[in-house]
Amino acid sequence: MADDDFYTRDRPENPGLPEDRPRGGGPEDASARSGTRRGKQVWVIIGLVALLIILLALLMP
Repeated sequence: MADDDFYTRDRPENPGLPEDRPRGGGPEDASARSGTRRGKQVWVIIGLVALLIILLALLMP
């Protein structure tokens, strides 16, 4: 059995799927993603942890 027969045997007639994340978006796509809410939450958590470490370092003799 050839490789082509093996891989195409159980595939549909039109196996191509539309891209879920198309490439080559314009500048409006980049600006929409640059300030995501989740990214801000991560930086807030990092800042709080850093502040806690600094406070603990200052309060411990």
